[in-house]
Amino acid sequence: MADTLMWEARAVPGGRDALARWVVENVPGPADVYLGGQDRVVVIARGAGRLPEPPADLVARPVAQWPFTFHRSV
Repeated sequence: MADTLMWEARAVPGGRDALARWVVENVPGPADVYLGGQDRVVVIARGAGRLPEPPADLVARPVAQWPFTFHRSV
């Protein structure tokens, strides 16, 4: 059974910080938020099913979500 979710969104050009703020305010924890190139925001959420969709004016394309099962830390 999947217990971890990777959520990835590409913000509108120049909108990464606004999307990251939305994530922090709207995604339930525990979760880690990462900022990447090309205005990307990635969330690794433990114990989550699916995460909410951000407002359409914050994203350049649909959000991608992939479930994973934790294996181990090294």
